[in-house]
Amino acid sequence: MIFDQLKNAPLYFSLGERITKGLKYLMETDFNTVEPGTYEIDGENCYAIVQQYNTKPASSAKWESHKKYIDIQYLVSGKEKVGFTDSKKVIVIQEYQPNNDIVLYKGEGNFIIAEEGHFGIYFPHDIHMPQLALNIPREVKKVVVKVRTDYVHEHKLEESTEEITATESGAQPE
Repeated sequence: MIFDQLKNAPLYFSLGERITKGLKYLMETDFNTVEPGTYEIDGENCYAIVQQYNTKPASSAKWESHKKYIDIQYLVSGKEKVGFTDSKKVIVIQEYQPNNDIVLYKGEGNFIIAEEGHFGIYFPHDIHMPQLALNIPREVKKVVVKVRTDYVHEHKLEESTEEITATESGAQPE
């Protein structure tokens, strides 16, 4: 999981072309003029979902993770509490649903406060709980950029394999 301010987004461009496209989309778009809905960035490889909702109590929320897509969640306006946890602290209550790209859990974790201008990147192993009220429900506007993981995994796996092979042979990775 990565949690930062959008002004620091260029620090994460090395995570891959699709993540870079998603972050640049967030940096270059004035979401005050964008209505809720789904917007294409790079077909099914990278798209944005603009949401407007009231935050909810943690008691009515569930922990979640995704397999097919990485989430980049950007808070346009308002504040919300966001949970994050380790797989050892939760149990699966709903197995993976491929149509919704989601696994649901119950358990415990830690929480951070997301304010206007903050974003979080949640990888498939990052179990998270978004949309939580701080004290009372408040309206927020958020953009969730969905970044398909197959490219990221293949790209990073190739680099990791090259580094390991080079290190084992005594050579320096390129």
